[in-house]
Amino acid sequence: MIHSKDDYLFYIQADKISSGITRKRPKPLIGDDIWKFQLLMRKCEYWNNCLKNSSPVHRSLYYLLLYRYHQMSVRLGFTIPLNVFGPGLSIAHYGQLVINSAAEIGENCRIHPGANIGSHDETAPKIGKNVYIGPGAKIFGNIRIADGIAIGANSVVNRSFLEPNISIAGVPARKISDRGSRTYIVQGTDILRGQTL
Repeated sequence: MIHSKDDYLFYIQADKISSGITRKRPKPLIGDDIWKFQLLMRKCEYWNNCLKNSSPVHRSLYYLLLYRYHQMSVRLGFTIPLNVFGPGLSIAHYGQLVINSAAEIGENCRIHPGANIGSHDETAPKIGKNVYIGPGAKIFGNIRIADGIAIGANSVVNRSFLEPNISIAGVPARKISDRGSRTYIVQGTDILRGQTL
């Protein structure tokens, strides 16, 4: 979760690296919609967690940012609440994405359209870091997904998988290999931390 300006800058850089973006800034008019969305999401998280209650002016600006975030979410088909994803998020394409506000998703997640991370009895999944979520995957319930797991396309995950670095798929999901997510994601946070050491 973003708690400071330094956290905010780290999240933005990690998202950029994990998404494979090499340009300094998004294209101004057409293109880079997902990158623009992620920048706005991180800005809203920063304002929500650090600034919104510091003054009436900041509160007003925060609600304006939230309005822009909502508009862009509707346009891209995303239902992503604030403070759900860790740094290093990579959204593969625009299209329907539904994430429950109680979900917790670790750093360096790569997620594809059609994924749905939902709740059951007001409990939502807790997903580790370096996880790949394939197109159309459905993940729900009071479950845990370990680090480094690759979730196959159209899988239905309704139980915990605590063994790290495996691939799961199917309806319902089951372990299919020991391959994991390593070849599907870029670990932006690890690259950034390596640069700062």
